[in-house]
Amino acid sequence: MTDAMTAVTGHEPDVDSLHEMCRLLAEAADGVGEASRYASELALGSRLPFGVRGGPARRTLLRAITDPKGLGWAARGRGLARAGRLVGVFTSRESLAVSLAVTGLKARIRAAAVHHPELLGDPDTAKVLRAIEEDRQREAVRVFRAILGRKGAERTFALLAPAFADILAWNALTDENPLNDGAGWEVATGRTLTGAEPVLGVGARVWAFLDRGPGRAEPVIPAPALADRLDTTGTIAGYVRNIDTVGTDGTLLVQPVTGPDGIRRYVVQLAGMSGLRGESPQDLLGAVHAVARPSTPYSRAVCKALRHVVPSGAQVALVGHSLGGITAMNLAADPDFCAVYRVTHVVAIGSPVDGKRPADPRTRVCSLVNEHDVVPSLEGRSSVSPYPLPEQFTEFTWTDDTHAFPLCHAAERYAHNLEHDVPDARAHVDAELAPYRGRVGAARFFRLYDR
Repeated sequence: MTDAMTAVTGHEPDVDSLHEMCRLLAEAADGVGEASRYASELALGSRLPFGVRGGPARRTLLRAITDPKGLGWAARGRGLARAGRLVGVFTSRESLAVSLAVTGLKARIRAAAVHHPELLGDPDTAKVLRAIEEDRQREAVRVFRAILGRKGAERTFALLAPAFADILAWNALTDENPLNDGAGWEVATGRTLTGAEPVLGVGARVWAFLDRGPGRAEPVIPAPALADRLDTTGTIAGYVRNIDTVGTDGTLLVQPVTGPDGIRRYVVQLAGMSGLRGESPQDLLGAVHAVARPSTPYSRAVCKALRHVVPSGAQVALVGHSLGGITAMNLAADPDFCAVYRVTHVVAIGSPVDGKRPADPRTRVCSLVNEHDVVPSLEGRSSVSPYPLPEQFTEFTWTDDTHAFPLCHAAERYAHNLEHDVPDARAHVDAELAPYRGRVGAARFFRLYDR
């Protein structure tokens, strides 16, 4: 690996120093990218004065955006610049901006490896990273599949989880697929994935077009055994166990609670993904859509359900696991939803929500993440990111002895972690939700549908 990946000094690298270097490299990559865009517009567009378009000035600019000793193959923009960029992608030409961004990603992987030495110490992982670095993407895929065959998906994804988004972004910036470059660039420069996913580069608009259901909610009466199993302690571990109890078949749970101050509040508990495709809005398509866009069939169905049981102006806590956590943040980010309800808290468990922001600045957000869980990094920010979260957010991360995905992602496992492994996280969230601990009223259940 490069010097950026091996160390900052001759000793074990300091994570803070590596993170500072990551941020500086991302800023430099952004700056060089903008310089490349401007030079491309001058060299390949019509912005140069008419009298110098064919002279030394244009030749100098063309050399600047094609010379490996300058900006590299740096064409950016529209028209001829876009065509030039595609030529560079298909022929694996290197640009200075991308080189800086990739170096920053390597440094982030090295920083993650300080706490997760298996990232660089495991020979199989090292083979994948080396193949990507040497521009052998097909070989990287072959090695990755071989690891899956030997170790199983559970161990492989858990092994890569702390740097999964960074590895995908690195691959996206160096492969021959021009569609995923934007996603790779967003991750490399500390932004949230909003335009496309980093594997194939399928755009968010495509996912939104495919996932157009209006969302529908119908009240249901649960089986007595289900209602009897619900936790009414008002603790975060109890709410996560409720989500596990309800399951992922499209059922929404709302518990009214009369708090210590006599005010009636509502805890909305949202489950994660149900499967690849079905009547429920909690499918794979809905999950990918929800990461990039705030309004989905799942969020629309939840809105319709709450109108049946939650009065306008009521205080609401949204607790969600996986896709349920994404949907909880999407609702909290919706100004129209927050105009009807006062969202006091969002608790996202194993969810990629770090790039989303609540509409109400008073809303408190808690993100709970097992570092071997791949899912929370799918919007581009890992649990060991160099980029801090805003003041509204509190993030707790940990590892446990499972080291296996999706076991470490399961709601039941997160409940176990909260009860036995991470008392500080449990105590913090329980203190935040203290107003919601009191006399619990009759639970309300809804079956959610895509259409």
